[in-house]
Amino acid sequence: MKSESFAALRYRDFQLLWLGQLVASAGSQMRRVAIAWHIFQLTHDPIALGLISMFRVLPVLVFSLVGGLLADAHDRRKVLLLAQGAQLLAAAVLAWLTWARMDSTPVIYLMVGLTGIALAFEGPAQQSLVPNVVPRRHVANAFSLSSIFDEVASVVAAGVAGVVIAGLGGVGMVYALNAVSYLLVIGTVLLMRPVPPARQAASAFSLRAVVDGARYIRNSPVILGAMLMDFFATFFASANVLLPIIASDVLHTDAVGYGILSAAPSLGSIIAGGVMSLRSRLRRPGLIMLAAVAVYGIATILFGLSGVFVLSFVLFAFTGAGDTVSMILRQTIRQLSTPDYLRGRMTSINMIFATGGPQLGDMEAGIAAALWGAPFAVVSGGIGCVLAVLLIAKLAPALRNYDGSMLPESDAVQAALAGD
Repeated sequence: MKSESFAALRYRDFQLLWLGQLVASAGSQMRRVAIAWHIFQLTHDPIALGLISMFRVLPVLVFSLVGGLLADAHDRRKVLLLAQGAQLLAAAVLAWLTWARMDSTPVIYLMVGLTGIALAFEGPAQQSLVPNVVPRRHVANAFSLSSIFDEVASVVAAGVAGVVIAGLGGVGMVYALNAVSYLLVIGTVLLMRPVPPARQAASAFSLRAVVDGARYIRNSPVILGAMLMDFFATFFASANVLLPIIASDVLHTDAVGYGILSAAPSLGSIIAGGVMSLRSRLRRPGLIMLAAVAVYGIATILFGLSGVFVLSFVLFAFTGAGDTVSMILRQTIRQLSTPDYLRGRMTSINMIFATGGPQLGDMEAGIAAALWGAPFAVVSGGIGCVLAVLLIAKLAPALRNYDGSMLPESDAVQAALAGD
């Protein structure tokens, strides 16, 4: 019997999509590290650093619905190419301006905003493509593999970016490498077969088309429950933003210890993703997803109570593991429970939940920490996360009892996969 660990990679188009995503993740992480360093060197202002996130997130919130509709109405490959071309342009402009010594904070923010717009189109197209290029029984494996190598790429890329900034060309070289990475990503997408939109897909952007997507989600307790879980998990358990305070004031460690703690969730994510990739099918994935979010919340509570560095590292790794398991299952459940002609719009609406949760959660955690201290903020957030799991499990029994049943694959998907 063949190992199921890399089952999704048996399919040529997923190989190309996965390879492109891997390269894009590494390049994007390098760009994020470089932009943060660049802004700080120009301003030495922590508020200016905080604005980076705002300029990245707002375009996603504004344009994601448009991106979702385009992903449903057109060949998703072409939408991906449009988004990746915009990110290549942004990276190339940043490299040129930096080397020409014409760089400035407003220009960097502008390019960050352009990247955010591109992500609003890329996310729905990329996620909704997965069920088009692998059979439904391997969709969870596809998301597991993507999660594992995204984390590995992010960790490695962050270190590489630091080395390049320090002595191999500075931030301008990082931007240039990011631009080159998108040439490779575009090449992988061009090699994929066309993915025509479903027959029922909307042919043009309209308010009615957006409402159709929202109505489907509202009438699907499984998908709505998974989206709400996505929002509340990230809203209540935002320990990452308070990590510098926990490391310094609670664990009394230095910058090296802070760096080690920062890597813990990625380590947990890689291990959990590896375990998930071993299973081709899970019984009661809805219940497992809820349990994984509960583990995330409980580990967050214990992390906030811990005063021992090693224990805190292990608990923080568990938050990464729980988050990864729930994320893989949320993506799988959403994509396989949604008709192909609505997947782009469903993903775009979920992006609003997934993007808004962490941003509002970071704000809530900061306010709670200022009023009552960082440990209280972390512990109360973890408690809120666990309570949210219990509430959604009670209010959405369809999600709790979801057994993996799903809509049949379309004839177009079946025909395309038969060629592999």
